[in-house]
Order: sequence, then structure tokens, then C-alpha cells
Amino acid sequence: MTRVLSTEQAKTAITQLQNIITGGFTDQIDALDAQGRILSDPNVWDGNLASQFRADTWPETKVALDKARTELEELNLQLGKISDDIFSAGGNQ
Repeated sequence: MTRVLSTEQAKTAITQLQNIITGGFTDQIDALDAQGRILSDPNVWDGNLASQFRADTWPETKVALDKARTELEELNLQLGKISDDIFSAGGNQ
């Protein structure tokens, strides 16, 4: 038999994770992306370091930010399913 345990602490932790994801963390990723795009414009910032930023630093960072956003969105969906299972059906289906 599989043990099923759901405490108020679990419910609170799930809610807090969801609030962090939807309440600001993805907004911060968007803000980082916006500033990175500004700095990637040679009409805004140019020179050796700016070129390195455009060619290497920003593209790698952008990929990491996009991946983080996708994974956070997937986590948020999973948290919703977990929460529903745990608190409406005992999580043992």
C-alpha cells in the first residue's frame, strides 16, 4: 500500500510556489529579457564588450531564460494537478 499524506504545510508550500511563479518570477524573466534586447541593439550600446554581449552572452542567457520560463510554467501546471489530487481525491489514484 502506498502512503498518502497531505498536510497543511504541503498545501501552503504548493500555494506559495504557485504564487511565486505567477506573481512575479516570470515577470522578472520578462523584464530581464526586455533589458537584454535593449542592450543587444548596437544603436543603444556598441563596442567590443557590447559585441561580445550580443554574440555570446545574451544569446546564451536568453536560451536559459526561455528554458527557465518553460520549466516554471510546467511546474505550475504540475503543482495544480498535484494540489487537486492531494486535496480532492487523496492523491492515491
